[in-house]
Amino acid sequence: MEFSKFGLDDGLLEALGYMGFVEATPIQVKAIPQILEGKDLIAAAQTGTGKTAAFILPILHKLTQEQDGNINTLVLAPTRELAIQIDNQIQAFTYFTNITSIAIYGGSSGGDFSQQKKALTHGADIIVATPGKLQSHLNMGYVKFNHIKHVILDEADRMLDIGFYDDIIKIINHTPKSRQTLLFSATMPPKIKKLSKEILKNPSLISIALSKPAEGVTQEIYKTNDNQKVPLIDKIIKSNPDFGRIIVFSSTKKNVGNIVRSLKSKGYNAEGISSDLVQTEREAVVNRFRSKQTRIIVATDVLARGIDIKNIDLVINFDVPGDAESYVHRIGRTARADTKGLAVTLVNRDDNYKFKQIEKLIDRRFEFLPLPENIAQIKASSNNRSANKSRSGNRNQGNRNNQQQSKRRNHRNNSSNRNRTDSSKNSGPKKTE
Repeated sequence: MEFSKFGLDDGLLEALGYMGFVEATPIQVKAIPQILEGKDLIAAAQTGTGKTAAFILPILHKLTQEQDGNINTLVLAPTRELAIQIDNQIQAFTYFTNITSIAIYGGSSGGDFSQQKKALTHGADIIVATPGKLQSHLNMGYVKFNHIKHVILDEADRMLDIGFYDDIIKIINHTPKSRQTLLFSATMPPKIKKLSKEILKNPSLISIALSKPAEGVTQEIYKTNDNQKVPLIDKIIKSNPDFGRIIVFSSTKKNVGNIVRSLKSKGYNAEGISSDLVQTEREAVVNRFRSKQTRIIVATDVLARGIDIKNIDLVINFDVPGDAESYVHRIGRTARADTKGLAVTLVNRDDNYKFKQIEKLIDRRFEFLPLPENIAQIKASSNNRSANKSRSGNRNQGNRNNQQQSKRRNHRNNSSNRNRTDSSKNSGPKKTE
């Protein structure tokens, strides 16, 4: 279905045309009409399906009809990266309108705080905020949400995972009960259902391919030891010289720097990003990656959700994520909006259980692909061999100890038997002379 069929404002349609948006995605086709009708909504859809446009376009259309100088819409997001992304997309959609928005999140400068306070007191049309930072403003007493008509929770499951349940309830309680509330989530755990009962009124439910990777993602799985990972990544990248944007995911901040150094030593233009970087540095890294100044970005799960960078060709899981949902979100960075992409996951011996949980979640069994011969010959590190040798030595020592204990028990038993025999002889009837 084309966006022109929804009856959206001409200024919004003009901006969509400049952005190359013609056909709506399934979540947009189902959500936009219901939001335009004023219904509360629970929408569950996988990452990369166009959720932001699904909830913000109908709200923007309403705003073109009903601006009154007050804060009209509040969007809550789990991370500052996602808040910034949503705000940027709003600004793109509203290029030909006079609608205003601002992103409110932690880690900003004093000047940014003053700008946030001004927007909250004098009224931007749309506030996009992280719950923790917005709660800080609310606690100061100058924020008035009594004119808000729409509240949107994006990546609601992630917000609850982080621990924002109480903050969300407190923020919602500052808004009118007559509001329209929209809850968007990639998954539907019990705590989401509990939250929806508290804040939504007779909501409609939309579910699109919940917790499944996009069909356009080719998933390749390799069994590796840690020493084989970087050489295998090197081999995969060299085999795909036309891949312009590549993300390598690591589960630990410590390993990000090690991976970046290894890739740079092989001549690749790579940068790392994790929560150790301040916000301005993280934004600069993402912008260089977005503009193709940087070809490879190595990241923790800070980039797994909420960063909309188009045309990512390859996602590599340097290690298996700690939970199965993160796998779906990681590989969802590629093959977005019906494009194609490659996702490679490297599984070592310790990752077997976690990977089985992924297979269970997405209802698919994988065969490990064979390693290239030169990489298969790379042995595990000496530390691993020492650990294996130590474990083997411990087992052998344990066997020896068991043998010695068994010998001692046998010796004690034999001694006991001899003592009983001697005692029996001594206690028998004496001979008469």
